[in-house]
Amino acid sequence: MYAALTLFFFMCLTASTHADHHQPCHSPNMTGFMSVMSMKGEMKAYGAFTYDSMGKKLRFRSNESSATNASHSMDLLMFFEEGTFYEIESKNQSCVKKTLHCSMHPLDIPDDATFSTKEHSGSAAIEGEGLQLDVWTGSMPDKKGHYSMSVTKGCLPVFTFYFTESTSFLFRTMEIENEIKDPDLLVVPSFCMGQPVEDTPEGTVNGFLNEFV
Repeated sequence: MYAALTLFFFMCLTASTHADHHQPCHSPNMTGFMSVMSMKGEMKAYGAFTYDSMGKKLRFRSNESSATNASHSMDLLMFFEEGTFYEIESKNQSCVKKTLHCSMHPLDIPDDATFSTKEHSGSAAIEGEGLQLDVWTGSMPDKKGHYSMSVTKGCLPVFTFYFTESTSFLFRTMEIENEIKDPDLLVVPSFCMGQPVEDTPEGTVNGFLNEFV
């Protein structure tokens, strides 16, 4: 089943309509939930996120709001413009600060993305039973792969697929609200202040997506 899904979305990835007048939209401020699943069916993570679209900040705390059997438990605070992020352990009030090498993430369409097509999830013929989505695609040169992002007319992300040589992931968002409910979640915790940047081992690329590999 997952092989069939991969093939289907790869076909969507390559079937571009070449609509040059389309320009990538950018997501608004958001609060919601996000799940991460491998195309082999393994639930990697599920949790709450807060995203600041103007400040380019993201907080993702997995496995705090659901009993899903996910393989990753994490608390990440990403500063995409600054190029740093924190792996936070609130229980023991510790954290690790790292250099952020890759700014790609599933909540905003990259500026160089290509418009692929419009599609309807559910039914376009029955009122109230469908959702129109814009599909954007692009390449991942650092990981030698591709992505396909489906967003609403208001640029809310719904599905994002990443296909690489080694693995493939599906990011899905739910219960999105167009506001930052708790701004403090995007502030570095006091116990992390002054934390030095950890040395990055040679050959390591740090990024939001890499946290799930």
